[in-house]
Amino acid sequence: MRSPLYPASAYPDSVRYLYSLGNEVKTAKLGLDRMRALSAALGNPEKSFRVVHIAGTNGKGSTAAMIASSLRAWGAKTGLYTSPHLVEPTERISVGGEPVSPDEFASAFDRVHRAAEQLLRDGAIDIHPTYFETVTAMAFVLFRDRGVEWAVVEVGLGGRLDATNIVLPELAVVTPVDFDHEAYLGRSLESIAGEKAGILKTGVKAVFASQRPEVKRVLEAAAREVRAPYTSAEDWRVEELEVTARGSRFTLQNRRELRIECPLAGEHQVANAVMAAAALDSLGAPDRAIEDGIRTTRWPGRLEYVGTRPDIILDGAHNPSGARALAKYIEQFRKGRRLWLVYAAMRDKAVSEVAGILFPLADQVIATAPNQARAVRPEMIAEIAGHPHLRVAPRITDALALIADCPPEDLVLITGSLYLVGEARPLLVK
Repeated sequence: MRSPLYPASAYPDSVRYLYSLGNEVKTAKLGLDRMRALSAALGNPEKSFRVVHIAGTNGKGSTAAMIASSLRAWGAKTGLYTSPHLVEPTERISVGGEPVSPDEFASAFDRVHRAAEQLLRDGAIDIHPTYFETVTAMAFVLFRDRGVEWAVVEVGLGGRLDATNIVLPELAVVTPVDFDHEAYLGRSLESIAGEKAGILKTGVKAVFASQRPEVKRVLEAAAREVRAPYTSAEDWRVEELEVTARGSRFTLQNRRELRIECPLAGEHQVANAVMAAAALDSLGAPDRAIEDGIRTTRWPGRLEYVGTRPDIILDGAHNPSGARALAKYIEQFRKGRRLWLVYAAMRDKAVSEVAGILFPLADQVIATAPNQARAVRPEMIAEIAGHPHLRVAPRITDALALIADCPPEDLVLITGSLYLVGEARPLLVK
């Protein structure tokens, strides 16, 4: 049964309270005790549906979206939980391919918040659950209320101590592991991989993406230690590959043959589609569900074309690996056009390294900032990673004004932060 509808004012109030809990990364309290107590108080909603649990550094969201789309194509009522959002927090929690409504979001917040307040009064938890813990509990409550059969759940940070790791999944998926959030996960790939491997559970099947050798060793050792049977996306062969500016087509071969049409742009999405197909194969999904599900996947803000004459592309490449994938795409498909790069970043990101990858490709750079306290000031970006043709714009509206006279044959890329993409998208997509 759905939660009762709340007045329109309840949604903004719930969002304001969530934001008052602090940034979900900066104020992260890694550990599962608080989350387990909160879930128990809510009746352990995460036990009401089957789960595909996804960790990794890159491609988590795209892979999760493809798996969820294919589970829907298989006929299952499917929930999808991802982070961060682009425009509204409701985007994090989807059922049947659509975000939950603001009223549902507010109702779930109210129930989770009331349970948390009671736990605090009882001394059962030390602090109010964090932003991410609260929204994770809300997702599980809404999935239970909406009668979800399968939930695809993306890890927020790491894996081992992430709030989502209270689930006992049907399948654990680890996408490519790279450097990110080193302050929380460790400064070596082995340490980061160890945290991601924390989602593996005894007897639960796992599927790993193609990984660097040091990461592969850690994941496989962890799987053997907990006796989790695992397979690898490397077991699948990609043949007859055609990559265009708007997606890819290929044949996928293992014990079966799949004809994959991926609508998500970028050669890196080929690997994500292979990962999704390998995961779905492990679940026993039929060919048609895998093929139709991947073909109809939507994942906004990732190499998304939102304008023509000039072409305007949004892409939330916020770490070095994502920047390298984006650079490869630009080099493949810019077709001699001048590139205008609108860039912003958060303070916990490798600004110098990402800018070092992307700025040399650009003819014009506009440094800006989303309306976020953790955003790097545009002037600081200019100092960190200079460019002979760099201008500063305080906000995305100012940056868009600067590209208003961009020749129609040029190419505009807005990137560096998903928060920036989230602010730009509603201004460009009607």
